Amino acid sequence: MAINKLADLQLQNKRVLIRADLNVPLDGVTITNDLRIRASLPTIELALDRGAAVLIVSHLGRPKAGGDNAHLSLEPVAERLHELLECPVVLVRDWRNGLNVDPGEVKLLENIRFEEGETKNDLELARALASLCDVYVNDAFGTAHRAHSSTHGIAKYATESCAGILLASEIEALERALANPKRPLVAVLGGSKISGKLEVIYNLKSVADTMLVGGGMANTLLLAAGVNVGNSLVEKELINDAMTILQTAEVPLPVDVMTADTIDVKSNAFLRLSDDIPSREAIVDIGPETARRYGKTIAGAGTVIWNGPMGIFEYPQFAEGTRKIADAVADTDAFTLAGGGDTIAAIEQFDSSNLIDYISTGGGAFLEFIEGKSLPGIEALQRNS
Repeated sequence: MAINKLADLQLQNKRVLIRADLNVPLDGVTITNDLRIRASLPTIELALDRGAAVLIVSHLGRPKAGGDNAHLSLEPVAERLHELLECPVVLVRDWRNGLNVDPGEVKLLENIRFEEGETKNDLELARALASLCDVYVNDAFGTAHRAHSSTHGIAKYATESCAGILLASEIEALERALANPKRPLVAVLGGSKISGKLEVIYNLKSVADTMLVGGGMANTLLLAAGVNVGNSLVEKELINDAMTILQTAEVPLPVDVMTADTIDVKSNAFLRLSDDIPSREAIVDIGPETARRYGKTIAGAGTVIWNGPMGIFEYPQFAEGTRKIADAVADTDAFTLAGGGDTIAAIEQFDSSNLIDYISTGGGAFLEFIEGKSLPGIEALQRNS
């Protein structure tokens, strides 16, 4: 993919505006997980090391126009950046009339979604942002699927546009897994509903050698295969799609599952064969034999893409299938790529992150890239490369 990269540009004494994804979870004013901030550091540090004046733009949450959005201020993020960068980070609330920033300085603009035109890709806002910099850097893969002023429109007006280290790494990892994968390519797909992954499945079935399924989405596929899934979550309106998938792709279905008659922290899990599920019980996880078979397939893969847990892993008694998949993905010699909020949460829960080759910071963007869609934030950089 032809995109300019920050590492290839001259930055000395230039004003560099970095669109980062600093949308971190907060408990009041306390950041509960700073993973996205840490992921943005290499790009910021590179710009500083090369003598640039650095401006950072990000959103936080979903502010309501005209509402009280004080709780979504980026002030806690500015403080955390100050700690991690070990240099002052000034939060700027009023920048519309211009902004001075000197080489070696870092300034963070207040939550860009406080600007009403941001999510509308307002070109006046995009032009105003571009006027603040000599180089525009998109490093926010998590918002690359959104055509917003700070992710798309700004590239029309910026003198130079490029991808930051994080965005470039995301693109490289996804292209490695999808465009020219080492075979066999195994896709591991889970999550609660097949509807949210339908386009992913349709695109992957043309490139993946095998798709391993779990979670609620597997229930609809089992039902399409004629299995009585008891009281499990299913999407009957997608049975025809599920049948098409089974007929046109290599999708081995779970041979055993864990079930429960109620779903809470005190519920018991029962091991059942997939074709022997009582009507009052619901599938909550893949079973041990299915996990063993899936693990064997993963071990023999050349490339693995993982999105979605195998069950309700938040409850310990329903987590074993997802844990075994996490272990298998961590242990394989294949190139491994994982993404999606629940997937990352599972990887962190089972302490597998250091053994997976690439963990994507994107949720919706990760899925849309796998679906084969063009992402506006990346498309804008291609246009200006």
